[in-house]
Amino acid sequence: MPALMPTHYTAEIVWLGSVMTDDRAELMSPQRASLELTFEGVAGAFHSGLTRASCSRVKSQYTNGTLIKNERQLSIVSQEEIDLIAAEMGVDTLDPMRLGATMVIKGIPDFTHVPPSSRLQAPSGATVTVDMENRPCQFPAKSLANDHGDAAKMFKPAARTRRGVCAWVAAEGSVAVGDTLTLHIPDQPIWAP
Repeated sequence: MPALMPTHYTAEIVWLGSVMTDDRAELMSPQRASLELTFEGVAGAFHSGLTRASCSRVKSQYTNGTLIKNERQLSIVSQEEIDLIAAEMGVDTLDPMRLGATMVIKGIPDFTHVPPSSRLQAPSGATVTVDMENRPCQFPAKSLANDHGDAAKMFKPAARTRRGVCAWVAAEGSVAVGDTLTLHIPDQPIWAP
């Protein structure tokens, strides 16, 4: 049975929000001071639920619309990577409210590439499991156009390999801005066939 081992890496939660609408042109995640994480994600959020309809991200495995486990309950991005995206776009800052993010963290280098099945654990015991990299899509770009006009067209290429991860709730509890999350990673060798 694979073990999870804590690392010396921690991250501070610097922003919380959740997309509460299916309006993909706006894609606003109102900022919150704290969130209650349940096994269904964040109550009322666009990506909440134990299951979801499959989408183009898993089209090699399922017919579009097949009911599958919801591994996309949360979108977590790092402030460091947001800053790199903004710089490549030629803008000063990006508002996380327009990125479809649930959580912005600071402190884990190359966050988008933490191993799948890694855990981020809060002081409350709330724990999320990283599914995989969250690939850039056009919806944040459309929303960012409200703040940055034509520069928003650069979002997808600038966010490539920097878009953060999708995650699901492994243990319920609360998280708050300022909380420190501890990174736990699978204790196994890297697959090298």
